[in-house]
Amino acid sequence: MEQKKVVYRFQQTDNVHEIFIFDEIRKIGPFNWDTWQYDDSETSAKHFKELLDAIPETDKIKIYFNSNGGSVDQGTAIYNMLQQHGSYKTGIVMGGCHSIAFTILQACDKRIMGQGTTAIIHDMWETVTGNAADLRAEADNLDVAMDSCVALFMQRATVSEEELREMMHKTTTLSPQKALEYGLIDEIGVAQKEDDPDVKLQEVLKENKALQMELRSRNEHQKQLAEFYQLTHKKKEKTEEKDSTCLLYTSDAADDK
Repeated sequence: MEQKKVVYRFQQTDNVHEIFIFDEIRKIGPFNWDTWQYDDSETSAKHFKELLDAIPETDKIKIYFNSNGGSVDQGTAIYNMLQQHGSYKTGIVMGGCHSIAFTILQACDKRIMGQGTTAIIHDMWETVTGNAADLRAEADNLDVAMDSCVALFMQRATVSEEELREMMHKTTTLSPQKALEYGLIDEIGVAQKEDDPDVKLQEVLKENKALQMELRSRNEHQKQLAEFYQLTHKKKEKTEEKDSTCLLYTSDAADDK
């Protein structure tokens, strides 16, 4: 059986719920050539609603990102659902967080980008078919959508709206340092705080494992020393016994004379 590619994962540990977005954000999943139907998308707004409805608002949510973006309407809906949910939400960029995926990140109470990760902001675009009137109408729709997107970013951005629009117009790739400077994230690095009990436990377990390995190494070393000492001691005893026998033989020979 062909193994399905993992593009999304949800897991729970105590009162922390983790969601991994590692694929394009879309309403419909890929076409399944075995069933001749489209699979359900695990990055759709509908799927996120089902997830969020099952999470108590007293719990915490961590969302990990590695996505090139995707559907604007699906991403915007996910953004609003996350904002409405009462839980404390932490967004963590593990690789790329581009386009609408970076918009979703803005819904998190804490926005974190790991070292070496990237974010991309740009003007919205769409493929359209139709006559001239259809194309002009769609351009107007994109202008409205852009205004809404800019307003969303400006809720927390520290740059001016003019600067933000200019960066989006020329498509800008942001490093964690630049994103932090522009107020688009809150923190760099994915390490948890030292006072986190889970982190402390992991550190204790790690130190304990290291101590066990060191103790095992010392015991093995002592065992080798003991074996070496015993072997050396036996050789010395045999040598002394041989020397004693030789002396005894020499003494006996002298008496015979």
